[in-house]
Amino acid sequence: MTDRTANEPAGERRERKAKDRDRESWIERGVAIRAGFYIFGTHLFAGFVWLLFYLGEHANK
Repeated sequence: MTDRTANEPAGERRERKAKDRDRESWIERGVAIRAGFYIFGTHLFAGFVWLLFYLGEHANK
């Protein structure tokens, strides 16, 4: 335990822990949103490439 946590009142420790939890949940939410965008974007790009191959295969028929 650091001197800061040992000397501060319990109320301030609770407030700091609550702020840390809020910050962690904010970071987790950001990571989840970013992962969702990456997954969606990758599937969108893969679908576009698939469409190009499909159109290229049927272009001369």
